[in-house]
Amino acid sequence: MSKKILAINSGSSSIKFKLYLMPEEKLLISGSAENLGSSTSQLSYKTEKTGETRQLPLKNHSEAIDHIIDVLMTSGVVKDKSEIYGVGHRISHGGSYYKHAVAVTPEVEKRIDELRVLSPLHNPNGLAGIKAFEKFLPDAKEVVTFDNSFHHTIPKKAYMYALPYEFYEKYQIRRYGFHAPSHQYVSEKARELFGKEKTRRMITCHLGNGSSVSAILDGKSVNSSMGFTPLAGVVMGTRCGDIDPEIIPFLEEELNIDSHEMRRIMNEDSGLKGLSGISNDEREIESAAKNGNERAQLALDVFVHSIQQYIGAYTTDLDGLDTLVFTAGIGEHAAYIRSQICKNLDYLGIKIDEEKNKQNALSIEAPDSKVKVAVIPTNEEIIIARDVMNVTQQQ
Repeated sequence: MSKKILAINSGSSSIKFKLYLMPEEKLLISGSAENLGSSTSQLSYKTEKTGETRQLPLKNHSEAIDHIIDVLMTSGVVKDKSEIYGVGHRISHGGSYYKHAVAVTPEVEKRIDELRVLSPLHNPNGLAGIKAFEKFLPDAKEVVTFDNSFHHTIPKKAYMYALPYEFYEKYQIRRYGFHAPSHQYVSEKARELFGKEKTRRMITCHLGNGSSVSAILDGKSVNSSMGFTPLAGVVMGTRCGDIDPEIIPFLEEELNIDSHEMRRIMNEDSGLKGLSGISNDEREIESAAKNGNERAQLALDVFVHSIQQYIGAYTTDLDGLDTLVFTAGIGEHAAYIRSQICKNLDYLGIKIDEEKNKQNALSIEAPDSKVKVAVIPTNEEIIIARDVMNVTQQQ
C-alpha cells in the first residue's frame, strides 16, 4: 500500500522538504524555507502543476514548519494531515550510538540534544524540527537519519585519532564523517549510471556551505574528511576545516576568550567567509576574485587546495581511482571550482572537457581521461524517505 512520506532536511537557517509517495518514490511536492530568523526569510515550493514563493517573517524552525504544513494542505497534495504516514529527519550527529536510521523516541531525542556540542549549527535545529512535527503531526511515525550513518564502515585505522586510547573508550573520540545521505545517494547513483566495475574506487565531493570528501570502495565508505565533528576536513563556507590544534589554546590565551567563543569563531566566522572578508557564498567570492580582489582569490585557492589534498590521499586509500563525483551546491554548479580542482590531478589520470564542465554535464571528463568525472545532483531527501519506510516496516 502506498504511503505519503515527508522528508525534512534542517540546516542552520533553512529547512528543505520533499513529500514522496512511497515505495514508488514519486515526488509530490518539494520546497524550502530559507534565511530563517532574518528579514529576508521566505518559503518556496513546487509541485507537478504549480509553484510559489512567499516572503514570510519566519523567526525559527518551528514557525517555518507550521507554514510548511500549511503549504502541503493548500497545494492540494495533502487533504488531511492524517495522510502523512511518516516524517524523516536528517540529524547531523548521532555519535557512536547509531549506525542506522532509527525511530524517534525520548531516548533518541535526549542523545541528539547531548550531541549538540559536537554539531552546534545543526543538531539543535534538527531536534527543534522533530519536536515541531510531534506537535503538528502527532499521529505520523517519525524517523531519524543520521549524517554519519553511511560512514560506519570506515575501518579503525582511518577513524582513530592518535590520542590516549582511553579517550576513545570513555568519550568515543574518533572520526565519524558526515553528509552521509548525500555521499550514499551519489555513490549509489554513480554505480547505477556507470556500472559497478567503473565505480569500484570512487571519491565523492560534497561541496556546499558545508563540504566533505569521501572515499567509497565497492559501494562502502572507507574514509571521509569530516571528523569527530563537522568542523574538520576541507575548508567550508564558514568553517575552518583542518587546522593545527595548537592554534586553539593560543588564540584563547591571546584574545582572552573561552572555548565557547573559540568554537563559534571556527564554526561561524572562518572558512571562505573568514579568508575573503566578503561572504560564505562561493558565487559572491568568485565574482569578487574576477574583479581583482586578492583575498577573494586566496579564499578560492585555499578551498581548492584543501580538496585536492584529500583527493590525493583518498586515491592512496583506494589504491587507485575509477570515478570522481562532484555534488551539492558548489559541486553541481561551480564550473570554475571543478576546473581548478581537476587542473593539478593529471598525475591521477584526471582530465576534464572544459565545454562539458561549463554546461554542468553529467560526465565532464575528456575522451582521454583515465578517470570518470561526474556531476551528480544530490538527493538526500530520498535517502531519508527510504529510511522511514525501512524503519517503520521493521516495527
